[in-house]
Amino acid sequence: MNTSTKPIRMLVVEDHVGLAENLSEYFENSHYVLDFASDGLTALHLIATHEYDVIVLDVMLPGLSGFDICHRIRNDIQCTTPVIMMTAKDQLKDKEEGFRAGADDYLVKPFDLRELQLRVNALYRRKECMGKTPGIEVPGIRFDPGKLTVQVNHSGSLELSGTMARIFEELIKAYPGFLSYEQLQERIWGEKEVDMNTLRTHVYTLRKLLQDTFGFSMIKTMHGRGYRLTPPAQAEQ
Repeated sequence: MNTSTKPIRMLVVEDHVGLAENLSEYFENSHYVLDFASDGLTALHLIATHEYDVIVLDVMLPGLSGFDICHRIRNDIQCTTPVIMMTAKDQLKDKEEGFRAGADDYLVKPFDLRELQLRVNALYRRKECMGKTPGIEVPGIRFDPGKLTVQVNHSGSLELSGTMARIFEELIKAYPGFLSYEQLQERIWGEKEVDMNTLRTHVYTLRKLLQDTFGFSMIKTMHGRGYRLTPPAQAEQ
């Protein structure tokens, strides 16, 4: 249950009427406020004009797929709201596609509504905590957890989203040390046994964004051990 006095505002993007009704009934209490969209264009309009705490997004939708919608949420609207994708697609390649599009979590149908509630609450807590954390600085780099922005000296800034923002925050907190794969998995997903391909996919996407924006990837792989943040001065050596 959400113990905060502020209700969690959710957008549910689902075209299956029966499931949408079940979700509406299950979350119908003072701790949650739900809006619904049955297609991608409606969802994108609502996200652009309203503020949500968590977005629950089906993959198989008429017109735009959930993957396309998630990509537009992150890149076109520049929205950092946590996204949980729900789908019957349970292959690793499907999960990788969802994470690459910017999803924070992935729930395979059929699922227990209590599990969805737990995941919604967890993402909401992470979002709230990140918004209250003061800025973190290392030589040449500053990360603002409230705005989810990375700044490098005077080279502009980059706004991250979802899991990539959390990975970057954990790495900058650990500097000048590194985080093992297991430590990073546990801090991001709350468990050590997350599939390594999931972590690698997020780190690869994060590196590419950093490289394209600042000219260096900023994250060094400690082979067989984990990852470490690399400030500009060290990257130039």
